[in-house]
Amino acid sequence: MPEILQTQQRHRKKINSRWEYLVIFGLIFLAASPFSMIHWIVDMYRRKSIFVDGPVTRAWLEAHRITPVIFSV
Repeated sequence: MPEILQTQQRHRKKINSRWEYLVIFGLIFLAASPFSMIHWIVDMYRRKSIFVDGPVTRAWLEAHRITPVIFSV
């Protein structure tokens, strides 16, 4: 019987940590969006080209880089 309880608790903890990860990822993504938009505009001006990573890609990569660091602590 204790094995079943431990399995259920691990499963709940995994689900909760996944939701927590998604919430933190989303918050970081939203916080990084304005800064990535500014950086994208500056890069377009400097390079005189529209073929640079867009603001959504930049914000996504920033959130993808920062969130695992938070969860590794």
